[in-house]
Amino acid sequence: MNKRAFIKAGIIGLSGLTGMKELESIFHSVEHLDGPSLAQNEDFWQRIRSDYILKQEYINLENGYYCFIPQPTLEKYIDHIRNVNREGSRYMRTVQWDNKDRSAEALAHIVNCDKDELIITRNTTESLDTIISGYSWEKDDEAVMAKQDYGAMLNQFNLMSKRYGMINRLISIPNHPRSDGEIVELYENAITQKTKLLMVCHMINITGHILPVKKICDMAHRHGVDVLVDGAHCIGHIQVDLKELGCDYYGTSLHKWMSVPLGAGFLYVKKDKVKNLWPMFAEWGKDENDIKKLNHTGTHPCATDLAILDAVDYYKLIGPQRKESRLGYLKNYWVSKVRDVEGITVNTPIESYKSCGIANVGIDRISPKEMADTLMKKYNIWTVAIDGAGVKGCRITPNVYTSTKELDIFVQALKELALA
Repeated sequence: MNKRAFIKAGIIGLSGLTGMKELESIFHSVEHLDGPSLAQNEDFWQRIRSDYILKQEYINLENGYYCFIPQPTLEKYIDHIRNVNREGSRYMRTVQWDNKDRSAEALAHIVNCDKDELIITRNTTESLDTIISGYSWEKDDEAVMAKQDYGAMLNQFNLMSKRYGMINRLISIPNHPRSDGEIVELYENAITQKTKLLMVCHMINITGHILPVKKICDMAHRHGVDVLVDGAHCIGHIQVDLKELGCDYYGTSLHKWMSVPLGAGFLYVKKDKVKNLWPMFAEWGKDENDIKKLNHTGTHPCATDLAILDAVDYYKLIGPQRKESRLGYLKNYWVSKVRDVEGITVNTPIESYKSCGIANVGIDRISPKEMADTLMKKYNIWTVAIDGAGVKGCRITPNVYTSTKELDIFVQALKELALA
């Protein structure tokens, strides 16, 4: 029996089971396969697709904003809501914080940092804005960032400029750089003796471009500049090792590729950087070196904190390498079919290590908005239009449940739009 037949037989044989126990059995049957080998097996990923309740009216290629929660995680999340509601204030006054610490420790293990360097936040914006606003800015201090960075963080830097008189220096990242060195040089050329902080995307949200963060961190540190990394699209998407990256601060959203319920992210702060940050909201009695001084936001939906553990379990069950390989395979599957088609422009680098599951594509003769509208109205394909910062096209973000048949429909739609 070949590998494909073996996996298909295993899936059919277990189809009467449900939940995590079934998944454990299925993943056990394929544990001998590495990520690239499993990435192309549609029978296996069809089983993963069955964990998602999807609308049949359209093909969803916009998972970058919010990834659906798979049913095993969703059911446990609903149970957490019920249990917290049943316990009420007793839960809130007793085990709430211990459980939040458990979730934070699980996340720290995934990204390879110490548990006292990571706190759970509500999203990437809160995480990064905590750092941007927490700096002791003085007039004429400088920060470096890119036009392609997320708007909420650029807005926060502008707010700090208005409040303190600090200066923001913007660079622009090319869609197709000649080398990593070109990117590093762009950032380095913007640094002056007054530069205190450099912000960089780990993965640019509008194109999926993975930047050489470690090289940028090494360069910035040689100039005595701290590095803040926007990792909104990375955790649960690609494998991240914070000790290896060497950044000072890292923020992410967990409702994206980790498929945690809405309202969860995390902030990493290198231990020796905590003491110099001002909290966004006042905290009482925390040591200046305690990262939790940055984490006081009042009463919050703690059932979401509990669901982080369930989402982490699901992610680990799939396997970080296998998930990354699948997402990269899906992106390469459709991009390879349209990159050289006349009238179509792919705004994501061609090198495999410079992107994973996200890519951006445009139709030369129409605007991004018209392209997105036509894909939805004519072809029942949901995407998002991007028109700015040197990028014109639609961001395409499949998820593990996306099938190659759906991507074939998308590819055909792109070719028809290009020829129309």
